[in-house]
Amino acid sequence: RYLLEQDFPGMRIGPEPTTDSFIAVMYGDSEGNVPGNALVVDPKKPFRKLSRFGNAFLNRFMCSQLPNQVLKSISIIDSPGILSGEKQRISRGYDFCQVLQWFAERVDRIILLFDAHKLDISDEFSEAIKSFRGQDDKIRVVLNKADQVDTQQLMRVYGALMWSLGKVINTPEVLRVYIGSFWAHPLRNTENRRLFEAEAQDLFKDIQSLPQKAAVRKLNDLIKRARLAKVHAYIISYLKKEMPSVFGKENKKKELISRLPEIYIQLQREYHISAGDFPEVKKMQ
Repeated sequence: RYLLEQDFPGMRIGPEPTTDSFIAVMYGDSEGNVPGNALVVDPKKPFRKLSRFGNAFLNRFMCSQLPNQVLKSISIIDSPGILSGEKQRISRGYDFCQVLQWFAERVDRIILLFDAHKLDISDEFSEAIKSFRGQDDKIRVVLNKADQVDTQQLMRVYGALMWSLGKVINTPEVLRVYIGSFWAHPLRNTENRRLFEAEAQDLFKDIQSLPQKAAVRKLNDLIKRARLAKVHAYIISYLKKEMPSVFGKENKKKELISRLPEIYIQLQREYHISAGDFPEVKKMQ
């Protein structure tokens, strides 16, 4: 809402948990909504692969189109609010983290929003952040509603946020956190006005740079996937070669799966592949 400077169809903002849907906000000649089931069969949209998450997800997915200049260069995915406490026990009916992971692999930027007066990272939020593993360079953090606390409290809040994030995101680099109040109303506490304005400008510059870098990122992703596919082919080829042609297939299969870490090391030496290019052993087994 703050970026577009206008409401979009399907948007609802409130202090209570509101949006329970994934909304793809995209450019269109006229305002309107496209529901999830119709969206995944549209060949002009990049969402066809999402059909594998089933009806429970597709009923909670939609595309909101509107003629907005900002959306000519970027599209925005508005994800549902993260649940906390007892509400986490109520199943969403689809694998929330898997859906987040699917989007994370394809987007240019992931923005995590925190409120200055509600800093706790719930179990579901923690799981959601962990599903972004491997995409750490895309993550930015926004500490919103920072005008609701004074300077001394803001310093403590910022420290507490960095400490909490450090326990969830295991990277040696410090995440970039933008501090501000991203809504259309005047600041409640004007002590840090210059800081908020400078941080907002930094965030906008970061978002504005995305369209220019999109082609390079797509090329980077293609090369990354090609490397992973090559390694996968080496592993499968080795396993197929070791399998007996007639008898004892089941026993040999169990033995090869248990020996997978050794096979990884053998393939690394044989083909001079980095250990970082191999898929996770447990997942592969």
